[in-house]
Amino acid sequence: MTTLNLTYLDAGQTDFEEQLNQLLAWESVSDDAVVTTVDTIIAAVKTSGDQALLEYANKFDRANADSVAALEVSAEEIANAVNLISEQERAALQQAADRIRSYHQHQRQESWSYTEADGTVLGQQITALERIGVYVPGGKAAYPSTVLMDVIPAKVAGVDEIIMTSPASEAGLAPIVLAAAAIAGVDRVFSVGGAQAIAALAYGTETIPRVDKIVGPGNIYVATAKRQVFGQVGLDMIAGPSEILIISDASTDPDWVAMDLFSQAEHDEDAQSILVCPDADFIQQVQDSINKLLPTMERKEIITASLKNRAALIKVSDLAQAVEVCNRIAPEHLELSVADPDTLLPHIRHAGAIFMGPYTSEALGDYCAGPNHVLPTSGTVRFSSPLGVYDFQKRSSIIHCSQQGASDLGKVASVLARGESLTAHARSAEYRIKK
Repeated sequence: MTTLNLTYLDAGQTDFEEQLNQLLAWESVSDDAVVTTVDTIIAAVKTSGDQALLEYANKFDRANADSVAALEVSAEEIANAVNLISEQERAALQQAADRIRSYHQHQRQESWSYTEADGTVLGQQITALERIGVYVPGGKAAYPSTVLMDVIPAKVAGVDEIIMTSPASEAGLAPIVLAAAAIAGVDRVFSVGGAQAIAALAYGTETIPRVDKIVGPGNIYVATAKRQVFGQVGLDMIAGPSEILIISDASTDPDWVAMDLFSQAEHDEDAQSILVCPDADFIQQVQDSINKLLPTMERKEIITASLKNRAALIKVSDLAQAVEVCNRIAPEHLELSVADPDTLLPHIRHAGAIFMGPYTSEALGDYCAGPNHVLPTSGTVRFSSPLGVYDFQKRSSIIHCSQQGASDLGKVASVLARGESLTAHARSAEYRIKK
């Protein structure tokens, strides 16, 4: 049996911070060739619409279509997809969708206002985005969970229309993906992928309507295209590799911990899996479990590369230091695999999703627990949050001045505007001051 020894770090070492920086270093690099290709695609779709989109779809997606309209999946085909999957799959999709919807309904923001003593009304109006685009990776794999997590919060928010694009395999879009689209409430689906799909959603074509925001993961071409069109449309985020950090007090079965580390490592070679624990003996037990279980994994080559390149076993002095290390790393997924996770929770400042206790595996969050699995990565959780209903709602400020309020506020505005040499601002306010 081949032994894979993960990187071992000790938080007590003087060079720990330097070693940790090296471990965490990752940058989504779009080389010049990728950027040039994406820029060319975006410019062509922006200028030529359907004509360019069809050309790229036939070239890169092997669509073999004679029109973009032919790439749209009919409403009947979407609705019928639920009959093409197994009863078990259909029930699982429905249960996951119900839980995701229930959770996100708690996130809805409502309009509010208050009236001041002089009758002036101030407030905030909440409105949903009109149309969003959801990109779902496809081709070699099917991701129905991506459909549910991206679409359902938008539906709860009240988005009017949801356009989904996804590259199809030679057999077409996977029935389970279309079934998820039907259950989640997608309005239109196009078998288009890559940078050309992002460009079509951002600028619109004769067939695919322009959207207000694009959500969903993708490969380096999709991620680069999202960067390039940001500002033209809103984005969810530019996601990096998946991450998991497990804080353990040595009370969890080491096989469970090892498999939870695998659950992120199997995503791709750049994924990052980290265990933080104060018990050196337990860390060794997890290392032994990794070597025992790795040969049984279907994606063992990917897991091996990920663990070899980016994983770590970190020894800390106690759970308090474990929390400090966690907050320094700011992981996408955090498992508090300890006997009493509630004592640690108030001290966690930076984590995308927090999984409490040894029975709560990260995989449950990926599919069916209810909270969104679209999470900030690469330390960006320090300033951003999981995808949610609030990403599909906008806030408008409401100001309705009474005559007295306009007069009182006008005096303040006049002084400040003249202090900035903006005379028209000042005079506009002064017109409304009661003489």
